[in-house]
Order: sequence, then C-alpha cells, then structure tokens
Amino acid sequence: MATGAGKKAKKQSDEVNIRQFEPRFMRISVLTAALQELTPREVRDPDPDRAVEEWLEFARDLNADYIELSAALHPTESDIPAEAMLDPVANTLDLRRPIDSRRANRILAAMKRCGIGLSDIAYFDNMLHEDGAIRRKKHEFMLRVMDSAKMLGVDAVCGFVGRNQALDLDQNLDDFRRSFVPLLKAAKDRGLVYRVEQCPMPGWTTGDNFHNNIGYAPGVWIALHRIAEKAGVGDQFRIHYDPSHAVLMGQDTRSIFQYLKDNGYAFLIGGFHVKGQVVNSKGVAAWGYGGQTVLRGDRKDGKPAADPRDQSRAWLKQVVLCEHELPGTARHDPLAYLQNRTVDWLDHQLAARELLDLSADRTYLVVEHEYPPARIQDRNRLLPVLKGSIAFVREIDRAAACMYALQHEVLAAQGIPVQGIGREAYRS
Repeated sequence: MATGAGKKAKKQSDEVNIRQFEPRFMRISVLTAALQELTPREVRDPDPDRAVEEWLEFARDLNADYIELSAALHPTESDIPAEAMLDPVANTLDLRRPIDSRRANRILAAMKRCGIGLSDIAYFDNMLHEDGAIRRKKHEFMLRVMDSAKMLGVDAVCGFVGRNQALDLDQNLDDFRRSFVPLLKAAKDRGLVYRVEQCPMPGWTTGDNFHNNIGYAPGVWIALHRIAEKAGVGDQFRIHYDPSHAVLMGQDTRSIFQYLKDNGYAFLIGGFHVKGQVVNSKGVAAWGYGGQTVLRGDRKDGKPAADPRDQSRAWLKQVVLCEHELPGTARHDPLAYLQNRTVDWLDHQLAARELLDLSADRTYLVVEHEYPPARIQDRNRLLPVLKGSIAFVREIDRAAACMYALQHEVLAAQGIPVQGIGREAYRS
C-alpha cells in the first residue's frame, strides 16, 4: 500500500511533463585533403579510383564515420600553379574523365567494404573568375562534381562562390545572379544542395582585395540567398559554416548564429567544417585584421611576381595574424575564447543546437586539417594525429548534445531552471 508521501510524489509525477534523456549526435566526417598524397601520384594517375579506395580504408583506421571527398582540377589542368598555393587542394576524386556507372559502383563497393559513408563532395574554386574561358572550365568541372554526387548517392556538394576581380562587390551580386544561379539550377535538376564555405580567401590574388569569395559573412549570405530564392533555387543555396574563417574576421560563432536567427535565416547553415584559427595578438598589433598590406613580395613593379612561389606570399594577408588549428591541438584558453581569438568548440556545438534550425543527427561535422606543422604527408605519422583530433571532435559534440538534451529538453519539460548565464551573443 502506498504511503501518503508516495501518493503525493506519484500525483506530482503525473502532473509534470517528463521528457526522456535522448541526446542526438552529429555525424563525424573528414575532408580527404587532410592527406593529399595518401596514394602516390604515379599510382593514382593511371588508376584514379584507387585514391578514393585507399582514403576510405584510411578513414576506417581513423574511426571516422564519413569522408568529404575532395575534388579539384588535376594539376596539369589547373590555372593556378601548385607553387602559388599556400594550401594546394586535393583531387582525391579525379574527374579528368566524368564518372560513369563502373567507377561509381567501384567506389560504392569500397564504401560498403570499409563501412564508411560519404557526407558530400567538395570542390573549392572560384566560380566567378573574371576570365570567361577559365570560368567555363571551372563550371564544367563543378557539373562533373554534381553528376558524381548524384551517382554516389549524396545530396550535397560543397564549394565557394568566388569573386570576379574585374568588378566591385555590388557588381559581383549581379554576376552571381547571371553566372552562379545556373549552377544552383543544375544542382536542383540533380536533387542536390550547394553548400558554400565562407572563407574570404584573401591570398587568392596578389592584389589588395581581402574578400575574394563573396559568400564570406552572414550579411552577404542573406543577400545571395534572396537572389537565389527569387530565381526559384533558394533551397539549393546553403552555407557550410567554418568557424576558423569567422575568427579570422573577428567574429564569433554564437553571435553569427544569433544574427541568422534574429533575421529569420536560422535554416541557412546546412553543415560544418570543424577547423579552428588561433589569432596571434602580435600579428594583429602589427597589421590588424586586414593582414599584411605591403612588403609581402607577391608583387613586383605593379604586377604579380614572376615566380609562383613568391605569389603565394599574398597569403600574408591572413597568416601574418593567425594560424589554422586542427581541433584538439590548441591549448585550452578561456581568455582567447572571450576575445574571439580561437574557437570555443563546446559552445560552438551548443550554439548550433540552440540557435540554428537543423536536425543534429542528420548534420555533418567535417574535420578539415590545415594546421601547418602537422600537415604531414606520411600516413603512419599523420594517423595518430588525425585520429586524436577526430576523437576530440566526436567527444566535444557528444558533450554538447548531452548538455543540450539535459538542459533544453529534460529540465525544460519539468520547468526546472538552468543555472548560470553562459556565453552570450553580441557581447563586446
């Protein structure tokens, strides 16, 4: 027989809404550019899909769940010499020949054999290049990327918008309408989403422009989405958010997400790169957030330097003040978080759940490795480094998922207040 106290407790339990603890974790992926020469060029050039197979095996060893497959123009076809790139892109997916059913089936069989999925296919290039012939070449390659995504069963491609260097930024909005919207229509025809990464790409040109990818910040994302929406392809335009680029521009994740929510665009972010940026305060003191403006050595006599290796010094606009972080490799620094000089990964994952309109368990967290001292092109040396970072990303996301479920679902359902204040958006 129940006691009086027991009956009272049961009645109280019946009167409150009890929500079970059910955290939802994001999907952990890794960009294959993390190890560009996993398969030596002399092996993969004659047998291109071998590179994808070996990366799937490597991803299994890393304990990743998915890969983001990097595609790029082959070095023999690129308009930019590899020596001029600070961070050469990887053509893990070699599309000198368009993908066909035989190649697709080989890759799908390797995915099944390794137990590794495909989050999306990434091709990072300037889709608004001012040279018409070069632009057409890049667009044709992006269409091959889209065809590959469809044949491999993924629903998104990832890349840049770019910038037409012959036009100012307002004119680039018109160029986006004329030239980029057709790519979004091509994505729609194939049932795909085009997710834009927001890196401003300051080192893409030896000129003084810092913003060379016009999709670099929320204000522009909204302007571009409105153009896409008017053309009937708003659902195809989404953002692949990378916090390292926000840090580069003095922004913080929570404020960006809050801004999107405040303006009715919490739906706009569809995926994440997890790559940090650690700002060097001395570099900021010397040059500010615009980076090194003179004496870089990337230009001579008013023209780009003749030696492509010197042209890569255009990236001093960025690297003089900061360095990319592979998640987990930078020291825990709460003061740096407060000053937006690096990424607070736990708050990053909490803010995504609290402020964005997304389904966490269907969202990809893609580890992107660009921490220079650890960019080791040796499988055995890189394996424990990258494996540790992926484990860190997984556990941070699990912690954030548990905090969110406990605070915003379990406690909220029972009317129990959450303690403290936490990080706040728009804080000066």
